[in-house]
Amino acid sequence: MNTTRIADISWAILWDAEAKRHVYKQGIDIVFTDDRITHIGPGHTGPVDKTIDGTGLMVMPGLVDIHSHLLSENVGRGVTEEIGNPALYMSGVADPKPLFLPGHSMDSDTLAAEGLRAATRMAISELLLSATTTVVDLAIPYEGWLDTLAETGIRAVAAPMYRSAAWVARTGHTVEYDWDEKAGRKAMDAAFRTMDLAVQHPSGRLSAMVSPAQVDTCSVELLRDSNDMAKERNWPITLHTGQCVWDHLEITRRHGLTPVQWLGDIGLLSDRMILAHAIFLDHHSWIRWHTHRDVPLLAETGTRVAHCPLVFSRYGQMMESFGQYVKAGVSMAIGTDTQPHNMLEEIRLAATLGRIGGRHVEDTNIGEVFHAATIGGAEALGRDDLGRIAVGAKADIVLVDLTHPAMRPVRDPLRSLVYSAADRAVREVYVDGRQLVRDGKVLTVDRDEAADTLQKVQADMLQAVSKRDRLHRTAEQVSPLSLARG
Repeated sequence: MNTTRIADISWAILWDAEAKRHVYKQGIDIVFTDDRITHIGPGHTGPVDKTIDGTGLMVMPGLVDIHSHLLSENVGRGVTEEIGNPALYMSGVADPKPLFLPGHSMDSDTLAAEGLRAATRMAISELLLSATTTVVDLAIPYEGWLDTLAETGIRAVAAPMYRSAAWVARTGHTVEYDWDEKAGRKAMDAAFRTMDLAVQHPSGRLSAMVSPAQVDTCSVELLRDSNDMAKERNWPITLHTGQCVWDHLEITRRHGLTPVQWLGDIGLLSDRMILAHAIFLDHHSWIRWHTHRDVPLLAETGTRVAHCPLVFSRYGQMMESFGQYVKAGVSMAIGTDTQPHNMLEEIRLAATLGRIGGRHVEDTNIGEVFHAATIGGAEALGRDDLGRIAVGAKADIVLVDLTHPAMRPVRDPLRSLVYSAADRAVREVYVDGRQLVRDGKVLTVDRDEAADTLQKVQADMLQAVSKRDRLHRTAEQVSPLSLARG
């Protein structure tokens, strides 16, 4: 056994189980032995193997990223941040992003496994540097995926995606569906085999989440069978729902119900279900549906929402609003979805856009969003030992440098971390009691090597865009540079 004490901590964020909230404490010690927190309180005098001086530090729980696509998003850096399709209600998820990112086309063959691994490693390094210790990776399985996740040291949830139909944007202004239920079933079977391997992985830090891809691309039979299998294995399940206007239009055309109401009708809403995004619900100003039942239905059924504000803000879209979902009783969690895979930035944006979407300065606050990014994510995973600093919890711990100029003056360090310093003040990160970040440097990922690989992979991807595009445009025509070439 190995015991570490963080002594005389200036500020700590602890979990008050009775009040069900995080609280600040000052001048205490936190002790962890191997992978578990064993003591919280002042003046610890027991034997330890290592002591860390907590003076000038804030100690906080590691964040839980409930929804991310690690395998490809970093390939699109400098390419996809400002592209969307105005004819598809500003969204770029079906067109034109699939030209660049295999995560959107669900075709991992467009990138070599080397590129997929490099993208995954880079994304995880970004998460670790932004105080994240657990991530859900929604991916298309590729050779070495589970080992790549494990080698980084992060706590990872493997969520291999599958579906009955592919999106096809032949005209650029409509989305059609290429149905192949047999292929969807085959992919589902492969996904469950992969998830079984994740749970059995020798690292002990991998788990599984069932992930039929989108509400509009999965048959009712595939959804029901996925849900039944999730129940049987006691795994969470996630489904992209309400991520664009046209998934609302398609489901209401098919069923006369909103996507949320249809999922309730077929028995998929429960506290096991995590709806990814759930932005364009019946109350949203872009939808203007005749009911306002979706948010109350999520609260009544205990259905959870994975909120990823950054990627939608790039399309000029936002939830209406985070605070209103919370006040209605919806269990919220936070994800990154896209690069730069920075959970602290997602927390900041969720709070800021929450006030804009709610049209009120008190609609959303950092405490609520931090709860979602820790406890909300942990509860969605069915874990009562993550997202908190408490005796018996996992030693997934982040040390923040309070002496960093962006953290000073020190008055409300969580607020300063989110609004001012962000990842610049993250000094040390531990997962399962193992140090993964030291002095702001990731110990388990060679970031320069990953970046070199991504540079080559992106160049190859950009060269191939004209062959993939229906109009045979070059990458620069689809995604022009920010400034003209001189």
